[in-house]
Amino acid sequence: MADPKGFLKEGREVAARRPVEERVKDWAEVYPGGPGRALLPIITPQAGRCMDCGIPFCHQGCPLGNLIPEWNDLVWRDDWEEAIERLHATNNFPEFTGRLCPAPCETACVLGINQDPVTIKNVEVTIADKAFESGYVRPQPPEWLSGRTVAVIGSGPAGLAAAQQLTRAGHTVAVYERADKVGGLLRYGIPEFKMEKKVLDRRLEQMRREGTVFRVGIDVGGELTGQKLRDRYDAVVLATGSTVARDLQAPGRELRGIHQAMEFLPQANRVALGETVEGQITAEGKHVVIIGGGDTGADCLGTSTRQGAASITQLEIMPQPSESRPAGQPWPTYPMTFRVSSAHEEGGERVYAVSTKEFVGDGEGNVRALRLVDVRFEDGRLVELEGTEREIPADLVLFAMGFTGPERAGLVEQLGVDLDERGNIVRDAAYQSSVPGVFVAGDAGRGQSLIVWAIAEGRAAAAAVDEFLTGSTALPAPVRPTDRPLTV
Repeated sequence: MADPKGFLKEGREVAARRPVEERVKDWAEVYPGGPGRALLPIITPQAGRCMDCGIPFCHQGCPLGNLIPEWNDLVWRDDWEEAIERLHATNNFPEFTGRLCPAPCETACVLGINQDPVTIKNVEVTIADKAFESGYVRPQPPEWLSGRTVAVIGSGPAGLAAAQQLTRAGHTVAVYERADKVGGLLRYGIPEFKMEKKVLDRRLEQMRREGTVFRVGIDVGGELTGQKLRDRYDAVVLATGSTVARDLQAPGRELRGIHQAMEFLPQANRVALGETVEGQITAEGKHVVIIGGGDTGADCLGTSTRQGAASITQLEIMPQPSESRPAGQPWPTYPMTFRVSSAHEEGGERVYAVSTKEFVGDGEGNVRALRLVDVRFEDGRLVELEGTEREIPADLVLFAMGFTGPERAGLVEQLGVDLDERGNIVRDAAYQSSVPGVFVAGDAGRGQSLIVWAIAEGRAAAAAVDEFLTGSTALPAPVRPTDRPLTV
């Protein structure tokens, strides 16, 4: 184990972010030099806090089954090369999860029963970033080729994980992406201040050198139909994500200035990267209202701040969570607690337990305000509180209320795969859809979820595809489609 008395000697410590007044003026990551470099001075004693407990519940909290006590011990012993080997044994992209995952492993940490948990996520990202800087991340091309071909549709975390695993197993893999660059939401949905795209690009370069082929700008389901895809490849992995955004059909929805978050964020990301976007949706000088209190809403908040919004209000229909773990969500479950992201530190107002009654126009077809009402839940019903209706200014309204499933038109309809009652693609215990040879990984089958679940499902689906093509597999399969996180 690491330092046997580490958890007794050291308290939890995280890296300091750049000052707010500095970071809101640029799009760089909020940690100076990136989180890995920022954490280096404190990471060894933090890794030493790991108790190497008899039953490490952090394994259960992490869908990937990360070998957390092992690489904590290796970091404490200053063996960084072996640490990245143990981390890569279960996670293809720790530099992504170390930045973007909400760390369910930490809420399951045994130390967290009566102390602050180990900074698992921070150790993870530090290992990954130091490994790239030290040259420990090398291409792993296959020793032989199977002669089998696989198409992966979608280049988000599930698709990339499946592609890397299948390429290393010796199959010829092509990843299709309808955008002009690879990465899916990792590229155009995640703002630069959370993960700079150079972090994504260095991993994609490793995959290219291993033999994975990327085909961008191709909307599969158009000219390349589902039938042509099946004729061309021995197996297909659908990793298209859950991209149908939830809408809010209140009076005035037709007014100009009301947009989905995924209309707003990709444009902002492109401009932050130096691209030109005609007719960009921008928050500059506007009163911005974000409907939705989750991570996507926080991304809209941080982006609007950097664009120079006049004011920003983030609305959430649920009541404000408690600061501490609720009694009904005991350890080691993932609790719904009040969390403050870097974007929330930078400004804006968070308003809980409110519902939008109407979008109010300015008489010329533009939104100018929202009419709100306070609400509470009684016996499972949403009840409006009399006398609480009010208006707040809104020149730009952004919906960040989540997603309802994969797009049905085009590829899904052409393949004829079955859908469940939630609109997700049905798959069996081997991630295979109702159509033989067509597999499903990530949000397209699971529904909107976490990046760590997407990578875990991509790895597991790759093992299923490998077995389908060859009759056996040595690839790890960390999760089944029926697995669920430790939540209540």
